[in-house]
Amino acid sequence: MRTRGWAGRRRLRDCEGAGNFGARLPGDLGAGRLASGAAGRGTRDTRFPVRDFLLTVAFAMIDIGGIGEIGGIGATIRDRRGGIEDMTTWRFILSGACSPAYNMAVDEAILTVHSEGRVPPTLRFYGWEPASLSIGYFQKAEDELDFDAIRRHGTGFVRRPTGGRAVLHDRELTYSIVVSEEYPGMPSGITEAYRVLSTGLLHGFRRLGLDAQMVNLSSEEEKMKYAAGGSAACFDSPSWYELVVEGRKVAGSAQTRQKGAILQHGSILIELDTDRLFELLQFPNERIRQRLKTSFSQKAVAINELRRSLLMPPATLPEVETAFRQGFAEGLDIRLEQAELTSYEQELAETLVAEKYSRDEWNLRR
Repeated sequence: MRTRGWAGRRRLRDCEGAGNFGARLPGDLGAGRLASGAAGRGTRDTRFPVRDFLLTVAFAMIDIGGIGEIGGIGATIRDRRGGIEDMTTWRFILSGACSPAYNMAVDEAILTVHSEGRVPPTLRFYGWEPASLSIGYFQKAEDELDFDAIRRHGTGFVRRPTGGRAVLHDRELTYSIVVSEEYPGMPSGITEAYRVLSTGLLHGFRRLGLDAQMVNLSSEEEKMKYAAGGSAACFDSPSWYELVVEGRKVAGSAQTRQKGAILQHGSILIELDTDRLFELLQFPNERIRQRLKTSFSQKAVAINELRRSLLMPPATLPEVETAFRQGFAEGLDIRLEQAELTSYEQELAETLVAEKYSRDEWNLRR
């Protein structure tokens, strides 16, 4: 795997089975992709013993910036012998930088295996190698992307199983959460569940000294304030409960539900290369490209641009990882225990790479 240096000391790890997988772009361009659903070969049953516990949910309601927010969904756990744990323990996986296809395949594999009761709720952090463009499930790739430019820059490419618009994954921290729809305290509605899970992001940004707020689009004034500029880029406008600082979007997330489980993943920008992003997208003409790029720059911002404006030193990748690991633990009222993928998840992810996320049938399906 090729090493790429940047000021945040980007760490590359040897992602098992990931190095040579990639999606072909039109014209036989090698790259990579994103993920959802499959079945794996039978292995030792390691089902997470959810039924062995009685769960009592503890909600903490906080009010930040005029928006009522659920501060945590941590559950007090009482086992049949009467012992009590103070928090729910979730698994934490730090994957390092991997190929686009592998990243999406792992998210899908964890969702599948968690839905089978084999692993606990999981928070995963990862990066992208090479820098990659991911598009939402419903986007039309050949209408909205400039594949010649993608090829010229050596950029990876993948379609996500979640909605939303195009994201350039480069100098960022990407997170994914997999948790059951039946998890204690988890709202049944997508928007409210999004609010709960994104509380961890709120705490993470504040740990980095940034006054982040959740977007509330309940009024026409707020809808007009955050209206999309019209580009195919994700950070062009925030959705309900996404994070903004001084009105500019600092994180973009998307969610899907399958097999009784929730997958939410998203990008936490450390640095933002707007010029490169807009080179990879298609526009009717150059005038419209420049107009939308200017509008986008006023609506999106990265962590280190904000920190520099506050006369703070740039945050490194390890510092951002630490801030958001602690932020999710605080925001969701959980304990995070570091672990690796199970062999079952690894096998399933490799199957998903080969049969789905590295194939044009998935990536260019629209």
